[in-house]
Amino acid sequence: MDIDVIAKALKELGHPTRLAIFKRLVKSGEQGIAVGEVQEELQIPGSTLSHHISSLASAGLITQRREGRVLYCVVEYDKLLSVIAFLQDECCIDEQ
Repeated sequence: MDIDVIAKALKELGHPTRLAIFKRLVKSGEQGIAVGEVQEELQIPGSTLSHHISSLASAGLITQRREGRVLYCVVEYDKLLSVIAFLQDECCIDEQ
């Protein structure tokens, strides 16, 4: 994966509020979680939450889907695993 893409993902996860949001989204699994539920659980103002969700989405870490009036956020697990794999790929390579 392109290092710039990885850097953007890590940059977005480097903010404490976004990391807390992302961690909560990961816990929700593949079905995702309603934005309102995240807001209630984490006690984040709506406009602030929207800004952080937008940042996570622009990095490709999450997607959103609408069901009626409810907006859900879902983690892009393939992207998450790509970021993790990028960090692990060269683990201990100099020791060989």
